[in-house]
Amino acid sequence: MEKRNIGKSAVQVTPLCLGGNVFGWTIDKAQSFEVLDAFVAGGGDFIDTADVYSAWAPGNVGGESETILGEWMKSRGNRGRLVIATKLGSKMGEGQEGLSAKYMAEAVEASLRRLQTDVIDLYQAHIDDASTPLDETLAAFDRLVKQGKVRAIGASNYTGARMREALDVSAARDIARYDCLQPNYNYIDREPYESDLRPICLAHNVGVIPYFSLARGFLSGKYQPGAALPQTARAGGVQKSYFNDAGWAALAKVERAAAELHARPSQVALAWLMAQPDITAPIASATTAAQADELLGALRLDGARVVEMLR
Repeated sequence: MEKRNIGKSAVQVTPLCLGGNVFGWTIDKAQSFEVLDAFVAGGGDFIDTADVYSAWAPGNVGGESETILGEWMKSRGNRGRLVIATKLGSKMGEGQEGLSAKYMAEAVEASLRRLQTDVIDLYQAHIDDASTPLDETLAAFDRLVKQGKVRAIGASNYTGARMREALDVSAARDIARYDCLQPNYNYIDREPYESDLRPICLAHNVGVIPYFSLARGFLSGKYQPGAALPQTARAGGVQKSYFNDAGWAALAKVERAAAELHARPSQVALAWLMAQPDITAPIASATTAAQADELLGALRLDGARVVEMLR
């Protein structure tokens, strides 16, 4: 399985990233271990999480996903074979949010403890923090890299203007730069990524690991016109966003391609993303080992053919 670099960094990953947002939320520890085992057994090595996962769930405080991932790596003894990405900046509690240098120094230590590791391969700003100068945030990231606590840094949910400004700050100060971007991007949700962010990522060799790669599950095929909504936490939001003429037309095209290729719709949607010249690895979540296997099946499709079929 050919690996891809995360931007200009030396960090290499398989072209599919397992999303850890479900760990400790829609699946428990034992189920999470099964999904992680299946993903690695199938050749995957790239896992993305965040400190805030999953603070929104009743009874949770945040850090649940990182904790489960850390316990799994310790039990399997496989940390050295994996690329672990996590994020900071979202609200974790009173006074625990943002991208100030002081808070970043605290947040990284908490994530390292939960992950039971001494280095984070990709550390990302989860959301932009307009109240903190980019100069301060990037200098703090640079210190973490030089301290050996972080290998590469990235940003999520940045606008094109903010991403360009961040890259300019890093270049001017000769400090660590955002080598990766994590935007919302999939076969249906093409903008604003394609017009606002893609040109910057291509021009500056910034890796891209999009979230909502399956349009929050809509492109998996489990949603159908006239059918009852699945009993999932995201069903209502999916209905609001994609139950329209454009959404159904896109799903129908993906399903036709899947039938012709003897594949699953989710595999076709992921293969389309993997074939884009700017995409390092789309992020997709699984709640069962079978789903993890299904996602990995996207790697066996001919990406160029999929792109042509979905034009």
